[in-house]
Amino acid sequence: MRVGSLCLFLPLLCTSASAVGADADAPATRPDILAGHSLHGEVFDDGPRNAAYLMGNTGRIHFPVTTKIPRAQQFFDQGVGQLHGFWYLEAERSFRQAAALDPDCAMAYWGMAMANTNNETRAKQFILEAAKREKNLPLVENLWIDSLNAYYRADPKDNKARKSNYIAALKKIVADFPADIEAKAFLEVEMWQDTSQVPLTDYEAADALLADVFKTEPMHPAQHYRIHLWDEKDAKRALAAAAACGPASPGIAHMWHMPGHIYSDLQRYEDAAYQQEASARVDHAYMMRDRVMPYQIHNYAHNNEWCIRDLTHVGRVHDAIDLAKNMIELPRNPRYTLAGNRGSGNELGRARLIGVLTLNEMWDDYIALADTPYLKEGDSPQDEITRLRYLGVAYFAKRQWEKGAAQISALESAKAKLQAELPPHVEAPTTKPDGKADDAAAAKQKEKEKLRKDLSDRIAGIDKALAHVRGQQALSAGDPKAALELFNKAGDLHKEHLAQAHLKAGDKSKAEELAKQAADGAKNQVYPLANYVEILHRCGKTQQSREAFERLRALTSRTDLDTPLFVRLTPIAQELGWPRDWRIPRSLPDDLGERPSLDSLGPFRWSPSPAPAWDAVKADGKSISLADYRGKPVVVIFYLGYDCLHCVQQLHAFAPATKDFADAGISLVALSTDRPDALRRAVEAAKTDGDFPFPLASDSSLKIFKAYHAYDDFEKVPLHATFLIDAQGLVRWQDISAEPYTDTKFLLGETKRLLAQPAARG
Repeated sequence: MRVGSLCLFLPLLCTSASAVGADADAPATRPDILAGHSLHGEVFDDGPRNAAYLMGNTGRIHFPVTTKIPRAQQFFDQGVGQLHGFWYLEAERSFRQAAALDPDCAMAYWGMAMANTNNETRAKQFILEAAKREKNLPLVENLWIDSLNAYYRADPKDNKARKSNYIAALKKIVADFPADIEAKAFLEVEMWQDTSQVPLTDYEAADALLADVFKTEPMHPAQHYRIHLWDEKDAKRALAAAAACGPASPGIAHMWHMPGHIYSDLQRYEDAAYQQEASARVDHAYMMRDRVMPYQIHNYAHNNEWCIRDLTHVGRVHDAIDLAKNMIELPRNPRYTLAGNRGSGNELGRARLIGVLTLNEMWDDYIALADTPYLKEGDSPQDEITRLRYLGVAYFAKRQWEKGAAQISALESAKAKLQAELPPHVEAPTTKPDGKADDAAAAKQKEKEKLRKDLSDRIAGIDKALAHVRGQQALSAGDPKAALELFNKAGDLHKEHLAQAHLKAGDKSKAEELAKQAADGAKNQVYPLANYVEILHRCGKTQQSREAFERLRALTSRTDLDTPLFVRLTPIAQELGWPRDWRIPRSLPDDLGERPSLDSLGPFRWSPSPAPAWDAVKADGKSISLADYRGKPVVVIFYLGYDCLHCVQQLHAFAPATKDFADAGISLVALSTDRPDALRRAVEAAKTDGDFPFPLASDSSLKIFKAYHAYDDFEKVPLHATFLIDAQGLVRWQDISAEPYTDTKFLLGETKRLLAQPAARG
C-alpha cells in the first residue's frame, strides 16, 4: 500500500473498537491520555512497567514502613536491597510493585525517587507523590520523605548547600533512631558520594557507621559501601567487605563487581578477574531469564569492560576476546544510549578488543576480524582511523607488504580529506563599525576556530597512525633504527613493543630498561612480566630471566600459552628444565571467604532469549503465527489499535520501509489490540490502493502482548513494542515503551548489523 493510503485509516480513529481489546482487567481509558501512556502521569511512562517478583537473593534487609499488606513490605525490603547494590532498574520495579499492592504506601514512592538518583526530573516527581501520602505516618517516615523532598526542592545550582543539608537531615534520623541501621547505611553512602561538593574529612567516622550496621547484620549489603569508602585510599581496609559483598546479595551483579576494585587496587588480578567474571555471569543470567536488554542496565558495560581488562592482566586472552566480541554483539537502542555512549557496550567492547589483540601481537586474528562487524562498524571517524592503523601494523607484521601499503594510502586519503576541510586561520573582526561588540561575529569566529582545532587534532591523530604503520613497515623490512624514529613520532606504543624493537636494533640496554619499566609499572600483570622474561633471556641474562620466570609462573595458572609471546617462551621454559606447560596451579588465599562456582552464577556470555511462540488471526480470518517465519528474521510490531493516533503514525513510518526490510531478507508483521472485526474494517478502508504491505493480525485478548512483556502489569494496559526475531527464533532487539518506535532507518541498520553477527550463545 502506498504511504498516502494510510490516511484512509484516520476516520476510524473515533469509531473503531477499544484499543485495549477484550481484556477484563483493563481499566477504563481516558481520552486525554495517549494509548500506552500511564494513567498516573508522565513520570510513570518510563522505568519498569512489568511486575516484580521476589528474587530472594538481594540482601538481608528489613526496613519497616507503613503498610497493612505484608507482601508490599517484602517488595519494599527487596527494593532497598537493590538500592544498596545500585541496581536502580529493578529497585524501581520492586517499589512500583509495593505501590501497586498498597497505593497509599508513601515510602514506596520515596523508594522510586531513590532509584532515580541519576534522573533528577523523575526523582522530584516521585518524592512529591510520597509527600502527598505523608499524613498520619510515623515520625521516622516523615523524616525520610521530608529530607529527600527538601533536597530536590533546593536550588541545584548550590549543590554544596543542599547536599550538606541532606547529610544533616540523615544524621538527625541516625541520632533520633539509633537502632535504624538503614539510616546509618544511607548516611554513609551519602557522605562519600560526590565529595567534590562536601569533602569527606573523617573516613573513620564513616566506617564506624558501617561497623554499627554489621554488628546488627554482618551480611548487610552495605558491604558494598565499605568498598567504595576505601577504594583507592586504603584498599586493605576493605578486604573483608570484598569477601562478603557478593555473597551478601548474590543476585546483584554490581555486588560482585565492586570487590574487583579492591583486588585490582592490590594487584591481585586473579581474584579481581573472578569477581568481574562473577558480575558478568550474574548480569547475563538475569537479563536472559527476565528478557531485559543489556542497554537497560546502566553499569553493565562498565562492569564487563573491567572484566575484560582483568582477564587480560592474568593472560586469559581468549576469554577476554570472547567477552569483548560479546559486548560488540550487544543490541543498541537510541532510546537508552546512542551508539557511541559508554552504556551501549559496543564502543567499550571494540576498544577492549583492539587493545587485547594488539597488545598480544595477535595480528592474524586482527586481520581476520578487520572487515567484520566486530571491527569495521566503528561509531566515529576516529574508530576507522584506529582500525586502519592497526590493520596496517598487522599486515606489515605479517609481511603482507601490498596490503599494508593499502592501509597507508587509506590513511593518507583520510588526512587529505580533512586538510581540504580545514578552514584557514583568519582573525575576523568582532566589533561593529561603531565600535560595539559584534556578538554574532564573535560566535561565528569561535565556532570556526573550534572546527579548526577539531580537524587539526584529527589530522595529528592520523599522523601518529601513519608513523606507527610506517614504523612497523621498517621494522619488518629489517630497519629497526628507522622504525624507532617513526615509533617515537607515534608516541603511544606499548613499552613492551618498543623494548622488542630496541632489541632488534641491537640496543640491549635500552630494551631491558623499557621491559623492566613496563613490568614494574604493571605489577602482577602477566604480559609485561612475560615480555621482561624474554628480553632478559635474549640479552643473555639467564639467571635474571629464571628469577623473573619464577615470578611469572606464580601468576599464570590460567594463562593462555598459545598466544605469540607465550609461544616464544615455551623453548625458554624447556631450556630452564620445565615442561611445555610450565604453569603452576594456584592456591587460593585464605581471605576470600566462600566462593560459589562461576558456572553456578550464570553464563559467561550474554545471548538473546527465545521469542515466545504465538498464533493470531489476520483481518481476512486466516491464521498467522511466529512459526510461519521459522528460518527467516522478522520484525514484530505490537500496536494499540486504530484508536491510537501515534500507532497509525508508526505504521505510516514502517509501511514505506517494507521494501527496504524485504531487500535485507527481513519480514514485517504487526499485532493489534483491535478485535478481528475492527481490524477487518480498517484494512477494508485501505484497499483503495491495494493491500497493506505487511500482515496485520489481532491479539485482542492481549495474550501475546503479555507474553512479550508489552503490557503494564501495574495499570493493566498494553504497551507499544517492536521486536527483531532472528531466523533461530531469538529476540535480538526490542523496544517496549509508552511511545511507538518509529525510527525505521536506525532499526534497519541495527538489524543488518546484528544479523551479520552470529547469535551469541550463553
